[in-house]
Amino acid sequence: MRILLLSSCLFVGGIASAANDLPGGGIDPEALSRHVRILASDEFEGRAPASAGEQRTVDYLVDEFRKAGLQPGGTDGSWVQEVPLVRATVDGPVQASLSLNGKSQPLVNGEDITLQSLSPFGVVDQQDTPLVFIGYGISAPERHWDDYKGLDLSGKIAVVLINDADFETDAPGAFDGKAVTYYGRWTYKFEEAARRGAEGVLIVHETAPAAYPWATVKASGTSPLFDIERSNDEAQAAHTPVRGWMQRALAERIFSAAGLDFEAEKRKAMKADFRPVELGDASLTTSFWVKRERVVTRNVVAKLEGSSHPQESVIFSAHWDAFGIGQPDANGQTVRHGAIDNATGVASVLELGRVFADGPRPQRSLYFIALTAEEKGLLGASYYAAHPLAPLETTVAVLNIEMFSPDGETADIATWGNGRVSLEDDVQRVAQARGRRWSPDPNLEAGFFYRADHFAFARKGVPAITVGAGLDKLDGGVAAGRALRDAYFAKCYHQACDAWTPQWDARGLAADTLLVYDMGLELANSRKWPTWQKGAEFEAAREASDAARR
Repeated sequence: MRILLLSSCLFVGGIASAANDLPGGGIDPEALSRHVRILASDEFEGRAPASAGEQRTVDYLVDEFRKAGLQPGGTDGSWVQEVPLVRATVDGPVQASLSLNGKSQPLVNGEDITLQSLSPFGVVDQQDTPLVFIGYGISAPERHWDDYKGLDLSGKIAVVLINDADFETDAPGAFDGKAVTYYGRWTYKFEEAARRGAEGVLIVHETAPAAYPWATVKASGTSPLFDIERSNDEAQAAHTPVRGWMQRALAERIFSAAGLDFEAEKRKAMKADFRPVELGDASLTTSFWVKRERVVTRNVVAKLEGSSHPQESVIFSAHWDAFGIGQPDANGQTVRHGAIDNATGVASVLELGRVFADGPRPQRSLYFIALTAEEKGLLGASYYAAHPLAPLETTVAVLNIEMFSPDGETADIATWGNGRVSLEDDVQRVAQARGRRWSPDPNLEAGFFYRADHFAFARKGVPAITVGAGLDKLDGGVAAGRALRDAYFAKCYHQACDAWTPQWDARGLAADTLLVYDMGLELANSRKWPTWQKGAEFEAAREASDAARR
């Protein structure tokens, strides 16, 4: 009871209790660093779903949750929720060539382009398929926007730009300015091209609007793809036969050969009256085999049952997966360790579980979930949201954790994207109570709100956020924090160098995890129900679930 009273003081009076007043001695920086060191070690082989690295990861997480005193929260009293998927792996070399003005030139997969397929066929074999420019590849009737203009894409490959039409405009337009909408996400562009019956889709990569360099595209684009299980007809409808990315330099060559200026055509695509453009006689020829396998990966789920309102739940989540083993980098490293992304988040969930389990039983039930296949399209979270282990209408909130910093403490903490949800106010309040502050996402144009597991829950109406590290370092300020983050995304994001080192300063991880604890404790012991702001895109879904709950 003393702990709860101290927590009450924290939220009512704004007085921060010391970390050692928390159960179990509070959030332990050394434990956080140890978890990351182990999970990101070579032994775990980059934690790819459905691999030996997954088995080691699941075993470690289950053992840590059990030692913490938590209960199994998975299916049928187990620690896991199985997530059945289809894994599609390019089997052998990718043959690709581009025909321009009657001349054929070879393309190198992973360098000029990345090509892949989730269609239900075991082979891709396309000969001289014409390319057509579809601008940003967006159809948004509610925004009075349609890049397709009724064009029949049968037998054609759509070439589309990344992000949405407001990213480089001088003033906000149909897509809310630089704060990217879901229409700017690559996942949407692939989905829409498939709905339009395209033979394929190629996204033109540019680092600024994509928010990551070509090395990230290469790492993910040459890795196995995963998809939910579908019938052959459903898979054909959901996916084009071929999809991928091309370098901007290649796009410029294609446009130039057609007598077009790439930059000028891009400017035209920023207006609603844009119409698709045939790219001269440009065509793509490609052939490769695809190995398709049914695989089962797993969400790891621990639970702490509530004392007085056990039917209501709060979820703490982070994804455990990374990119497994890839091509050697400049140092010969092949294991893509996934230390910051996202062993840090998993470590925080483990610590939160330990601390909560050591304290008084909360009023509401708490779920601690390590989600699978986030890097493959939020598949583990999406599966859970479709097959929840606790009803979504009585799920109070999801506090997801991504990419906490190993570079020491900051004066602030951040959340991903503009969620327009009351949880953001809660982050600000608990941060202030600890002498810190909340920093809204400074890079809304990167679309991070749609790139983390909380989005799968938000789409179902559950108030959800992803909490991440702030930039305002106590040692060096915002300039130092931004420089470190920019260097990470430029060099190590999804690469082998995203690795733990003995120089890590885990005090920042601990301080950020503590704020998530503060939020979770309040949610666990109150009658509060977080809400979406009026007009938020997920408000209607929550209202429907609230009506069902009542």
